[in-house]
Amino acid sequence: MHALIVIDVQNDFCPGGALAVPGGNEIVQPINALMAEAEAVVLTQDWHPAGHSSFASSHPGKAPMELTEMPYGPQVLWPDHCVIGSAGAAFHPALDTDRADLIIRKGYNPAIDSYSAFFENDRRTPTGLEGYLRSRGIEALTMVGLATDFCVNYSALDAARLGFDVSVRMDLCRAIDFDGSLDAARAAMIGAGVRLASLG
Repeated sequence: MHALIVIDVQNDFCPGGALAVPGGNEIVQPINALMAEAEAVVLTQDWHPAGHSSFASSHPGKAPMELTEMPYGPQVLWPDHCVIGSAGAAFHPALDTDRADLIIRKGYNPAIDSYSAFFENDRRTPTGLEGYLRSRGIEALTMVGLATDFCVNYSALDAARLGFDVSVRMDLCRAIDFDGSLDAARAAMIGAGVRLASLG
């Protein structure tokens, strides 16, 4: 079986949002169209408590997009975004959420960020997505969403590491491209055996 994994298509990652990814809204309708062809659809949702440790506002003297060291390694400090229950955390209003078989919420542990759909940023604490996919006999994954160089990249790398057959539809993703992060993500995904596809 094959699943479409739709990563973090939320208001705060779209134009006008707290952590807007350029062109983030452009991929919504094509993703909806792709959902109609998928055997299974999983949506992920960034879901942070107020005062999350990945927010620059939680670190006096630090600004958004600066790096800091966390117990689990380097962490980009972000603007406050996708706060639980906020309008920014909601899915883009045009996204066909009714098509989803499962919604995975991640990043709700205040002490650790969670880019990947599979693991928190310690790379050990699971979200439960792997078990769900295995129980349904799903072996092939196509990933789309926001942002290419962070949550999509981490999700694709973890999926490949777990033995799934993974492709990323690059035309249905958009990137932050912070300090060369997009090129680094492309190289990492290719190196891990992830197929980078584009029909756009």
